[in-house]
Amino acid sequence: MATDKTEALQQTSTGTPTDSLTILRSGALTLHGIFRAGSNYTFLADVTLGKCHIEAVYKPTEGEQPLWDFPHGSLAKREEAAYLVSHALGWGLVTPTVYRDGPHGPGSLQQFVEFDDADHYFNFTTEEKAACKRVAVFDYLINNADRKGSHVVRGIDGKMWLIDHGLSFHSKNKLRTVIWDYAGKKMPAELGSDLKKFVDNSQAAKNLAYDLSYLLTKDEIAAFFARVQHMVITARLPQPGQERSYPWPPL
Repeated sequence: MATDKTEALQQTSTGTPTDSLTILRSGALTLHGIFRAGSNYTFLADVTLGKCHIEAVYKPTEGEQPLWDFPHGSLAKREEAAYLVSHALGWGLVTPTVYRDGPHGPGSLQQFVEFDDADHYFNFTTEEKAACKRVAVFDYLINNADRKGSHVVRGIDGKMWLIDHGLSFHSKNKLRTVIWDYAGKKMPAELGSDLKKFVDNSQAAKNLAYDLSYLLTKDEIAAFFARVQHMVITARLPQPGQERSYPWPPL
């Protein structure tokens, strides 16, 4: 279900609104199919709470393939961590996501966004790619090791959304992305203002750190906040900083 808000309201027949996060956290899951693309098990699900329901993507931890550089069983938690950062910054890049139990055990549950497969980064207009400067900053902050072109999509509502953040938040530099168009360029003022506002709001930072503590290690959280500080100081879009700076495959 596409939405132009990160926490869309679903209306019950009695007119009582229930936000997406509440539905995702407490609703009953019914699986409807499996996504064939990708190396990890990913399911399309209906989530129902009372008379409210939304479509969601369920990624059980048990379905994760082992990786040499990320702790086994940690990818689903990183999906929620990416949503929390997007929400804390007020950027609305990631749809509501929670880590909870499901039919195949604990995993991430993310509100589904309906989009055309052809509406991805490599087919964006010049203006749409310019809007991805925000994505470039976001990916640096979460240390995204897998920003493929198909992970930046345009919903049928016309809004840009980001998906697939399981390979994020490593404490060591792992940034791999296809978005290097503006590498090293000055960061747009509005993005710098958002980061500065977040840094200056100590309570917001503490709240985010607390929420992330259930999902990431102490080193990973410290590395995230160090990247935020670095971005505020440099005010420059990230540049390739390692031998392998692109994901494979790129789409």
